[in-house]
Amino acid sequence: MARRRIGQEDFITRPEPHSGASLMELAGLIDWPEIDRTLAGISAATKGEAGWPPLALFRALLLATWHDLSDVRLAEALDDRASFRRFCGFAAHEPTPERTSFVRFQRELAQRGLDRVLFQAVTGQLEAKGVMVRTGTLVDATLIPSASIRQDGEAKWAGHRRRKPVHGYKAHVATDDCAGLVRGVEVTTANVHDAAELAAVLPPEPGNVYGDSAFTGGPAERLIISHGGRPRTVWTGTWGRGPDALARLEANNAAVRRVRCRIEKVFGTWKRSYGLRRMRWLGLAKAGLQVRLAAIAYNLRCTVTLLHAAAA
Repeated sequence: MARRRIGQEDFITRPEPHSGASLMELAGLIDWPEIDRTLAGISAATKGEAGWPPLALFRALLLATWHDLSDVRLAEALDDRASFRRFCGFAAHEPTPERTSFVRFQRELAQRGLDRVLFQAVTGQLEAKGVMVRTGTLVDATLIPSASIRQDGEAKWAGHRRRKPVHGYKAHVATDDCAGLVRGVEVTTANVHDAAELAAVLPPEPGNVYGDSAFTGGPAERLIISHGGRPRTVWTGTWGRGPDALARLEANNAAVRRVRCRIEKVFGTWKRSYGLRRMRWLGLAKAGLQVRLAAIAYNLRCTVTLLHAAAA
C-alpha cells in the first residue's frame, strides 16, 4: 500500500524549544523501528490516497493521551505545535493528518488487537532498562464510565455500596510495588469481579502480591501462589477470638494498605490527566485500546522520572 513520506526537513539545525525537551526524552526511550514493524500492514487512508505512516499516528495518539486531546484537538495541535510535529516526525512545511485519519487508525488497532501487542512491546523495552524493581506486585481494578449510556450497548452496569452505579467498563491492573509501572492490564465490562482477570495481569515471579479484600481467600490466593507469589491482602474477617486476634488483623491490614495504596496514583493520573474520567470511544475493543494507550503513556512518563532520579 502507498504511504506518504514525511520528515524530510532537517529539524536538527533548528533550535530545540524548551517545551519540547521532555518529548525528545520520551522519544529516546523506545526503539521505534521495532514498534513500526508491529504496525506493518496498517493503512489509515481512504481509497485512492497515500496512507499516513502508522508509527506517526501511534505517536500522535500518545500525545493525545498525555495532553487529554480529542481527535479534533489532536489534529489542530499537530498542525500548530512544532514540538508535536517533531515528536511525530513531520517537517514544518508538511501537511498533517485530519481527525478522520486518527479515527480510522484507532479502528484498525482495535480490530487487529494491536493495543495488546503495543503495550507488551513498549513495556518489554522499558523493563530492559532496569527501572522496574521486581520485589512485589500491586493489583486492583477501577471503574470507568462509558462514553454514552444510550449508544454503548457493550457496556454494563456495576453497583457500588458507597457510590452511584456505573455504566461502563473496568480496568484490571498490576503494577510493580516500587516504581509503580504498569506490568499487566486487562479491560472488561463493569460488572466483572475485580479478581476475574488476575491470572491475565499477574507478571512472572510476582513476589508479594498486595490487593484489597476482593483478592482475599479461595481462588484468588491459590492463583497467586501458583504463580510463585505470596498473597498480601486486606482481610475483612477475624483471625481467631479475643483482642489479640483483632490487633493482628488490624496490623496486617494497615501494613497491606500502606503498600497497596500506591496503585491509586496510576488510576488518579489516568483519570485526572489522561482522559479516563470516562471512555472516549464506544465498545469494549476501543475501551481496551484507550486504557492500554493510557498505560503505555504512563509507563513512558514514569520511566523518564525514574531515570532522572537515578542520575541525580
